[in-house]
Amino acid sequence: MSDHALTSVLVVALAAMLAPILAAASARVVRVPNVVLEILLGVLVGPVVLGWVRVDGLVAAISDFGLAMLMFMAGFEIEFQRIRGRPIRLAVLGWLISLAAGMAIGLALFGFGTAAQVIGLALTTTALGTILPMVRDAGALGSPFGGRVLAMGALGEFGPIVVMAFVFSEDEKIHTVLVIALFALIAIAAAAWAARPRDPRLGELVSVTMSTSGQLGVRIVMFVLVLMLWLAATFRLDVLLGAFAAGIVIRLAVNSGPPGEEEIVASKLDGIGFGMLIPFFFVISGVTLDLKAMFASPASLLLIPVFLLLFLLVRGLPTYLLNRRDPELRLGEPRALGLFAAAALPLIVVITNTGVEEGVLTTSTAAAMVTAGVISVMIYPLAALRLYRAAEQNARI
Repeated sequence: MSDHALTSVLVVALAAMLAPILAAASARVVRVPNVVLEILLGVLVGPVVLGWVRVDGLVAAISDFGLAMLMFMAGFEIEFQRIRGRPIRLAVLGWLISLAAGMAIGLALFGFGTAAQVIGLALTTTALGTILPMVRDAGALGSPFGGRVLAMGALGEFGPIVVMAFVFSEDEKIHTVLVIALFALIAIAAAAWAARPRDPRLGELVSVTMSTSGQLGVRIVMFVLVLMLWLAATFRLDVLLGAFAAGIVIRLAVNSGPPGEEEIVASKLDGIGFGMLIPFFFVISGVTLDLKAMFASPASLLLIPVFLLLFLLVRGLPTYLLNRRDPELRLGEPRALGLFAAAALPLIVVITNTGVEEGVLTTSTAAAMVTAGVISVMIYPLAALRLYRAAEQNARI
C-alpha cells in the first residue's frame, strides 16, 4: 500500500468519524443528515479545497464496496410481509409514472439521446438507504406509514438499477432482457432456498459463533454479498443489482432463523456498513464532485434549483397523489411520503458518474444534479419528518 493511498484512507476515515459529531453539534440549530455532512467533508478534503485525498485504485475499490453495502442494506431492510398488497402495487405504479415523466422531461431538456435517458432515470430515484435510518430513528418503521416508505423506496432503488442495464448496455435489448431474466431466476431461487427452515445444526453453529471470533453468520452474509456481486458482473449487469438482491436473500434467511438472530445480525451489519464502508462511499462522492466545472458554468448553477424541483414533481408528486386516499395513512402522512420519495442521492451519483464515463453527460451537469441531490436529502426528509410527527401528535389528541 502506497503512502498517499494510506493517507487518503486515513483522511476519509477522519471525515467519516467527524460527520456524526458535527451532526450532533448542529442538531439544536438544524438537523443535517450524516450523509450530507459526509459529502460536504469530502468536498473539503478533496481537490477542490484542501487536496488531502486522491482517489486511486484502493480508495476507489473501498468506495465501490461501500456503495454495494449501501444497496445491500436497502435490500435487507425490505420486509415483504409488510409491503405486499396495496403498498407495493401503488409503489410500482408510482415509479412507472415517475419513469414516464422523467424520460419526458429529460427529452425536453436534453433532446433525443442517451443524456436525456440518464437525466430522466436519475429523476426517478429515491434514497432508501439514506431515509430509512431517519424513519427508523423516528419510530415510524413499524407503522403503516413505514411500510409505504419501504415499498416506495424499494422501487426507487430497484427500478433505476434495472433500467440502467438497458440504458448503458452495449448488447442487443433482447439479450439484456434475457440476461436480467436469468439473473432474476437465480436470485428468486436463492431467496426461496434462504426462506426454507434452516438445518438445526447449522442454526446452532451460527448462534454459537456469533459471540466468538468465528462469526459464521456475518461470514455467510459477506459471502452471499460477494457471490451476488460476482454473478451480476459475470452477466454484465450493474453490480448494484446483485447487492440489492443479496440483501433480500439475507433478509429472508434471517427471518427463517431462531428468534433474536435477526436483531443480532442487523446490528453487526449496521456496524460494518454504516460504521465504515457506507460513509467511505459518501465522503469519496464529495471528493469527486466537480464543483469547479459547475461554478464555471452559469447554466449548470441554474440547473440546481431546476433539478431540486423536478425531484419533487417527478418522484414526490405521483407518490403523494396515489397515497392521499389511503385509509391506513393519517392526515399529513401522504405528503410526508411524497417528500421522502423526492429525496434522492446515492443512485444519482452512480447514474451521473456512469453518464460522464460514457461521455454522454458533462461533469458540470453531473455535479449540478448531485448538488441538487445533496440539497434534497437535507430539506425534503426533514420536512417529511415534521409532517409525520404532527400527524402522530394529532392522532394522540
